[in-house]
Amino acid sequence: MKIAVVGATGMVGEVMLKVLAERNFPISELLLVASERSVGKKLTYKGEEYTIIGLADAVTAKPDIAIFSAGGDTSLEWAPKFAEAGTTVIDNSSAWRMDPTKKLVVPEINADELTVDDKIIANPNCSTIQLVMALAPLHDKYKMKRVVISTYQSVSGTGIKAVRQLENEIAGVDGEMAYPYPIGRNALPHCDVFLENGYTKEEMKLAREPQKILDDRTFSISATAVRIPTAGGHSESVNVEFYNDFELNEIRGILNETSGVTVQDNPDTNTYPMPIYAHDKDEVFVGRLRRDETQQNTLNMWIVADNLRKGAATNAVQIAEYLVANELV
Repeated sequence: MKIAVVGATGMVGEVMLKVLAERNFPISELLLVASERSVGKKLTYKGEEYTIIGLADAVTAKPDIAIFSAGGDTSLEWAPKFAEAGTTVIDNSSAWRMDPTKKLVVPEINADELTVDDKIIANPNCSTIQLVMALAPLHDKYKMKRVVISTYQSVSGTGIKAVRQLENEIAGVDGEMAYPYPIGRNALPHCDVFLENGYTKEEMKLAREPQKILDDRTFSISATAVRIPTAGGHSESVNVEFYNDFELNEIRGILNETSGVTVQDNPDTNTYPMPIYAHDKDEVFVGRLRRDETQQNTLNMWIVADNLRKGAATNAVQIAEYLVANELV
């Protein structure tokens, strides 16, 4: 299996290489691809040194799968060129997510929709992935009506420049700013750019992407996305109104039986999900499960995941694994 990792020098690209190695993905030839300014640089994978190549050379090489994490503009320009060459693209940007002709995939939920004809496959937003991992099995059972979500997102979701800003602020060093304000000792209700409706793009991704993944527009989602001074891991406070009533023990049982989800929910022992425990793990952690006492059939919960792994790299690699296992490439 000839694999290209596009954006190999970025934060997500580095984690993709780590995940591919950890999961022993079957690679006969690996192409590490980045922008022109990185061409010729060296990266190591499984103890072997590789030279970064450019996008044009990567298309010519006709990899079986190209996993993209290089930004929306790059994906819009280059993903079709790879697809035309016969490569199946798994794209981590927002470029193709809401394109009605492209599948938006979380493997545990809807990978069975994929066919050999799907040459550009979209990886959902990091916050969306962990949200739907917890919501999907509950929706199957109780039927969601409305979801209200507030996120607490780490600086790694913005990129290396934001991580450096936080590190500089902690160290008391003046440096380049990724955000319009300090992030240390602060919380910014501003993830991505603002839209005409007053929401940010991140908030609208959370509102729209779950409907597409679950192929269901009968429920609605309202989101507020907040950046906080954690280095990695996104957290979400989620309030879900169902059409049907539930028992909390049944909720815990359903989530416990869901592949990729781990329940951490015991107030007696202060057991609940936290980014520090989700770091470098692929599971989605769910806790603080409790009934909303102000409204019927409504659940509160707290969801945490490593945004660079299940929120990005691991989900993309899992899609690639599904393609290989089901002979779709």
